[in-house]
Amino acid sequence: MADIRVLLVDDQPLFREGLRLLLQQMGGFVVVGDAANGEEALTQAQSLQPDVVVMDISMPQMDGLEAARRLREAGFAAPILFLTVHDADSYFFKALESGASGYVLKDAVGADLAAALRVVHNGGVYLSPSVARRLVGDYLGRVVSGEEQTSYTLLTPREREILELIGRGHTNREIAEKLVLSINTVQTHRLHIMEKLNLHSRAQLMKYAVRQGLIREE
Repeated sequence: MADIRVLLVDDQPLFREGLRLLLQQMGGFVVVGDAANGEEALTQAQSLQPDVVVMDISMPQMDGLEAARRLREAGFAAPILFLTVHDADSYFFKALESGASGYVLKDAVGADLAAALRVVHNGGVYLSPSVARRLVGDYLGRVVSGEEQTSYTLLTPREREILELIGRGHTNREIAEKLVLSINTVQTHRLHIMEKLNLHSRAQLMKYAVRQGLIREE
């Protein structure tokens, strides 16, 4: 099996070098390039075409969230994995909105990073355990309070299928290609899903997918 080609994006040179050495020691990964900010990440990602981009959020000149949004707008399809110190839901959902496939905290970078890289490279979504626990706890609280009702049962089989793909981070174009549908049809299904579930953004759709267990842990 070929090594997973990784682009590292972080404004701390020593941290980038530490990650490079860590991935080399783990085996199965090769760092093909590194960047110190979002602007450099745009250039490097387009020229190197890595399998996965590992990117910090807080960086000078252009932060990781903006860089991820611009990469997606430019048609860059490889998964983006955020590696950050920000253990807050607000950052996590902004990361999802920007098109990320994973979110790992720097204080648990060892085994978490290797697992996250493999999961997102295989098309899955990886959440740092502490973030996942909070989402599960939030869901259970809603179940107990009665807030989480059977809205999922209102969805058609096709809508459930599309919701799962949204939850896994796929764009409308990718969903259309996977299900052999037009982009307009996918967009219409997406609007119906949001109306039925009373959701208003991609981040809310992904959060709902997590709660319903549609994003399965690897």
